[in-house]
Amino acid sequence: MTTNNKVIGLYLHIPFCIKKCRYCAFLSYDGAKEYSLHSVYVKALLKEIAHYAKTQALNDYLVDTIFIGGGTPTILAAEEIAEILTACRKSFHVKEDAEITIESNPGTLTEEKLDAYLKMGINRLSIGVQSFDNRLLESLGRIHSKEYFLENYKKARMAGFSNINIDLMFGLPEQSEKLWLETLEQAIALDPEHISFYSLQIEEGTPFYKMHQEGTLTETDDLTDRKMYRQAIDKLTKNAYLPYEISNAAKAGCLSKHNLKYWSLVEYLGLGLGSHSYFQGYRFSNETDLTNYIEQLNVHERTQHFEKLFDPKESPVVVWSHKNTRKEDIAEYLFTGLRRREGISRQDFYERFAVSVDELFEKEIKGHLQNGLMENSSDGGFLRLTADGVDLSNSVMADFV
Repeated sequence: MTTNNKVIGLYLHIPFCIKKCRYCAFLSYDGAKEYSLHSVYVKALLKEIAHYAKTQALNDYLVDTIFIGGGTPTILAAEEIAEILTACRKSFHVKEDAEITIESNPGTLTEEKLDAYLKMGINRLSIGVQSFDNRLLESLGRIHSKEYFLENYKKARMAGFSNINIDLMFGLPEQSEKLWLETLEQAIALDPEHISFYSLQIEEGTPFYKMHQEGTLTETDDLTDRKMYRQAIDKLTKNAYLPYEISNAAKAGCLSKHNLKYWSLVEYLGLGLGSHSYFQGYRFSNETDLTNYIEQLNVHERTQHFEKLFDPKESPVVVWSHKNTRKEDIAEYLFTGLRRREGISRQDFYERFAVSVDELFEKEIKGHLQNGLMENSSDGGFLRLTADGVDLSNSVMADFV
């Protein structure tokens, strides 16, 4: 077992759904009740995990978070999820108290699966409800009703899950401010530990995008969208949910440790179809074609151990890689860090890059402090976006890239 203090997160992608939602642009396949394909994919994923087990550089790391995402990972048999986690523990140094999250959708959770997840060490459950209005759920193409979600949520609590996130969406077609406020109130009444809230984005290649092109989609205007966002921040804050990132709020002590890695320039390894990684200074991503991903891993056999010097191209399914420059790391640290509610730590920035952020971006910071889009924390240790800055976050962050 390594004694090094370096930590890394694992992301495991399961690209199957019962039905793909009308807004979804994630890499996933609907109508996926072809359980034989699930089994073939899991076997390929296990081979990719085994590939990295031979990567000597990973021996210096402790895995403190695992996130099983999708798609809908809970569409797999519980035994398949267990097999994946067993392989992770065999191949990597996984901490005993690691945060292990699985994403789910109502309609794929059973009492048997929930019990099995807890026994295999999964200690955080994320459920995508999106809305508590059945009419809106149907228009989104969701497979569940409000009642079905509530039943699944109750089962999760009864099984023993004490760390649950629920996903909500706002800015939906024909979603009024009243409906959104009711959604927030119903979510808070359930007392989950974590609430994620996302504005609907019309992504190319989705049914919603086609409807948008045809002019048949009733869209929420930007002013209403921003108002809904601020309503969420206000209501969640008043109910003891800390909005710690632009789209995430949690009770004290329940922040998502895994997702914080993405916003803090901390290393993580993505495994599975289309997964992305940041490790040893490299950004790299996997094959996005399901057939190619499976075939490449089926024919790939490697017996020698890799050198200590990491090279993502050693993987048979990595199709793109890039070694970040110091300038790129700084830009990414700022771009992602400004998503966090606390903002950028001046001390952490200096310790990482041996330069003051105020010195490096004097003009940009001064300008945004003056125009009210950025502010200093009360003790001056953090630089963060204001409420107006969050509304214009993309343009503010672009100044630091």
